[in-house]
Amino acid sequence: MTARSTGPYTAAMTIGGVALDGRFLLAPLAGITDSPMRLLCRRAGASMVWTEMVSAEGIVRGGEKTLALLRFREEERPIAFQIFGARPESMARAAAAAAAMGPDVIDLNAGCPAKKVVKSGAGSALMRDLGLLAEIASAVVEASDLPVTVKIRSGWDVDSPNAVEAARTVEARGVAAVAVHPRTRAQGFTGSADWSIVRAVKAELGIPVIGSGDVRSPEDALRMMSETSCDAVMIGRAAVGNPWIFGQSRDLEATGNASTPPSLADRIELAMRHADLMIEEKGEKRGVFEMRKHLVAYFRGFPGASRLRAELVRIDEHERVRARLAGALAVAGRAGGEENVDGS
Repeated sequence: MTARSTGPYTAAMTIGGVALDGRFLLAPLAGITDSPMRLLCRRAGASMVWTEMVSAEGIVRGGEKTLALLRFREEERPIAFQIFGARPESMARAAAAAAAMGPDVIDLNAGCPAKKVVKSGAGSALMRDLGLLAEIASAVVEASDLPVTVKIRSGWDVDSPNAVEAARTVEARGVAAVAVHPRTRAQGFTGSADWSIVRAVKAELGIPVIGSGDVRSPEDALRMMSETSCDAVMIGRAAVGNPWIFGQSRDLEATGNASTPPSLADRIELAMRHADLMIEEKGEKRGVFEMRKHLVAYFRGFPGASRLRAELVRIDEHERVRARLAGALAVAGRAGGEENVDGS
């Protein structure tokens, strides 16, 4: 996959003083949006990327594993560091320390539904305490000169939809943009995202609003913008094994036609490149292990893919991964466009 041109696209937007060349952004995903994933998505057309969420307390303590999550390459810019926590003073100190590492934006997580995070009072627990959310937003905005964004949910549960109030609250504290995942904490990632919540937030705010949730295709991304008037769209799960979705969305917006889907050979070649980056970033043992979830995604839906995936997730050596992918690439080439990974 070659690097995409960043223009000309007319749908540019700005977050604080950070100018973006388009409106399709890589969402923060725990255990997924590491440096290799972010780099490949930027090359494929994502206009901005987010780290996975990082503990403010871990940053303050200088935890090696925590800080490693914030390492990035210059090519990944513009990049947002997403931090989470429930103590304004810790969030402010973490924001200042994170800003010193050179990101473009600091993002506050007020949407994670994970039990461990919520139990600590962070993530979507903040949707139940907008006073604390306001304190945290103010503390972080004051602690750094970087633009600050916040990702929220539609509310705690169906009986307490307060996304509009939460968004107004953080806007009043100087936040530069708000991302809305329109599911409640009670929903987690089940059911359907209610895009009308995104539309309602956009109608009330003077800062950019980013929509998120149930964007599975370029058509979904454009439909979300049309139905909600949001300024940008975050794409998460749909980009796993499919970084091309960003360029396809940009092309659909610019021309009315999404670019040609990647061939099986394209997918194999990018998976090999992704594996190389993972080994470079994390070492062989950890890199091969963490690459498995991406390998499964790259080959979903192709004839013979189940056999290939089953083999790949059992391999624990980088060279064997490359050899198996090279074999699949040779089969794909012999198939003459049949898009089959095992020749059957």
